[in-house]
Amino acid sequence: MRIRGIVLIGSGGYHTLKFGRAELLGSEPANANLVSTKVINTEARNPESVGSWKEPLLAGLLLSGLVVALYGPVLKLLVLDWWQDPNYGHGFFVPLFVGYILWQERSRWRAVSRQTSNWGLLAMLGAIGLLMVGSLGAELFTSRLSLLVLLGGMVLFLAGWKTLRVVSFPLGFLFFMIPLPAIIYNEVTLPMQLLASRFAVHSLQILQVPALREGNLIFLPNYTLEVVEACSGIRSLMSLLALAVAYGYWIQERSWMRITLVIMMAPIAIISNGLRIVGTGVMAYRVTPKAAEGFFHLFSGWLVFLCALLFMLLAHWLLRRLAHIGKGWRDA
Repeated sequence: MRIRGIVLIGSGGYHTLKFGRAELLGSEPANANLVSTKVINTEARNPESVGSWKEPLLAGLLLSGLVVALYGPVLKLLVLDWWQDPNYGHGFFVPLFVGYILWQERSRWRAVSRQTSNWGLLAMLGAIGLLMVGSLGAELFTSRLSLLVLLGGMVLFLAGWKTLRVVSFPLGFLFFMIPLPAIIYNEVTLPMQLLASRFAVHSLQILQVPALREGNLIFLPNYTLEVVEACSGIRSLMSLLALAVAYGYWIQERSWMRITLVIMMAPIAIISNGLRIVGTGVMAYRVTPKAAEGFFHLFSGWLVFLCALLFMLLAHWLLRRLAHIGKGWRDA
């Protein structure tokens, strides 16, 4: 009787050892030649491992349908704000970016062991409570914020704390698609208007353009500039913050450099919009007031964002150079 092979069953799969001329009675030499060794990985064939994520995915799709039905009016008004408010036009790109991140890192969150948590159910109930409070009080920010809480609670309830930790950045990034409440927006806008006005007046005086500031008004000999909310930098700041966070997440691994880059977006937005005011003042004084309006005013808005983007890249380069110099000093 010949032994065609031996099948060993272990945690890693089936190990099939095939031998040639190996006789049961030992008629052949004991050191029979080993013909082949084959390892069959059964993890892909294991129904439990394959379907380990099917149940939470199906449950997630079901809950997502309920979320859309529950948050339909809130989402409708949110999309209208993205379309009508230039300050939050970047809101359309935030969910797309989050979906891209989740798809790129799908192997990472799929590899996390799934362990449901009842704390997620409590978070979901709290999110529904926030939605009710926001709806009764006509506070859109609270209603929209409750959506993020609900999404986090769903992940926690279906997949556990480890999965929530893995997807915490994409979920947190969704905050940039929610417009700030008016009380916070107004508190931030006025100081930025005054800072941009001061920067513009000093710059105009350096360029030999007579300018006098009173609040957010800049008086020229032949023209008066009013630094409105759009010229304060708040419009580009919201988009720049989202862009800086996304840029730092993909490009930079050092946490301190990411945080510093995000913090620097506020002065970059103020300086960029201050340069726009300076350009408008120079055109109004050196050429004609009409030259500062119309096409130039519209074109300068796009130019400001481009300048702010270049400033962000320059700031990142300077931070990297400082980090390199500091590393050289430590090594020395």
